[in-house]
Amino acid sequence: MALQKGNTSEEFKKAIQIGRPPNIVQLFPNSNALIVSGKVIDRAMIEKGKAMTIAANGRNHFVIRGALKAAQRANAAIIIEIAKSEGGASAYCAVNFWNMARQVDAVCNELGITVPVAIHADHYGIKGDKDVETAKTEIPSLFDAGITSIAIDASHLPDDENLLANIALNPYLPKWAGYETEVGEIKGKEGLSTVDEALFLIKGLNAHDIFPDWIALNNGTTHGIEASDKGIQVSLTTEIHNALAKYKVSGAQHGTSGNNSERLRNIIQKTHTTKANVATALQMITWGVKVNEFGNALLDENGEFVKMADKGVTEGLWAEIVEYANKNGLKGGNYKKLNLPFENKMQGLPRDVRERMAKGVEDFVYELLVDVFNARDTAPLAIEAILKADSYDLVPKGSRVEDPARWTESLIHERASKLNVEKGAAGDFDD
Repeated sequence: MALQKGNTSEEFKKAIQIGRPPNIVQLFPNSNALIVSGKVIDRAMIEKGKAMTIAANGRNHFVIRGALKAAQRANAAIIIEIAKSEGGASAYCAVNFWNMARQVDAVCNELGITVPVAIHADHYGIKGDKDVETAKTEIPSLFDAGITSIAIDASHLPDDENLLANIALNPYLPKWAGYETEVGEIKGKEGLSTVDEALFLIKGLNAHDIFPDWIALNNGTTHGIEASDKGIQVSLTTEIHNALAKYKVSGAQHGTSGNNSERLRNIIQKTHTTKANVATALQMITWGVKVNEFGNALLDENGEFVKMADKGVTEGLWAEIVEYANKNGLKGGNYKKLNLPFENKMQGLPRDVRERMAKGVEDFVYELLVDVFNARDTAPLAIEAILKADSYDLVPKGSRVEDPARWTESLIHERASKLNVEKGAAGDFDD
């Protein structure tokens, strides 16, 4: 593919020279893939104004190929990500934290992808002290493998422990890396985040000279297949983002699949969101499952997924997938656990089938980037940010405004006990 408008040869060459972080340079010294920090992607969306890009969840190789081709068509900066449950030590996907950057780099060089791409470790879950200790070794290994951005997700913990976990793990993140934090536990309509919780987390981090690029909220989203039309609460998101404005933290929107285009446009227009996670819809599209314009998988009269004969995997492989799912009691959103056992079988399909699998993702993602997310032509803005900084390190957007003496560990516990919180019901929130 040729360079798109706005990415001149000289600008791109300069960005390749100075814009790739040290881990990427070491891993891929001869590469022409512009893999960058997540900070670069965030800044491009801010510069465009009222724009967010897709954080495409690469549950299989065909999602990665399709999303990258869509970004090239749209001339848009993009994020490829995988969550800890999907691609961590107990993964249910073949794509994982340690091979995702290698796949992205290979595809970019193969297809001539010239847009900036960040590699994001999403939902790096922390559920207790043991996880914190493991993370001190595991997080550096992720960056050794080419991760350029990470979400520390301790939102399952009480607010004080969430904050303290983020503080404890911050030294293990490169200063140049994109950094996302989470509050309120992502759990659909139950236990929505509050302004107090979000301010508590961001203020406490600020006092410790920690400046997240993004904050993810529980603002009414769910993960997996959205069955209702409740979806993202725009007014709540707006209220929280406005309260955080002086700290210059952008929003990361989780559970994007299942929300209609108008709601997503409202998120862009009324909030400071620059990153939108899309996972389940892309997985379903590669398989050939019919989804509506919102990314919801459609079901037939028997409650089974609708497989389109001329899309996705072959009919024979789909029958094998369904048989395996039935045998193992996998239904609905738990079809996600079919990624690992069937990745290699999908790779072994005829070329035309593999190409249509990626093409389905490409077309879906392109429409999101251009018609909904307002991300078209953000690739040159990302390159400009690199050239302006003359570095791969764009440094934090914010600066310290909080007094560290008021955010000691004992005072953090005391403050947390007085927060206005709504934790809601328990459930399965791994994704």
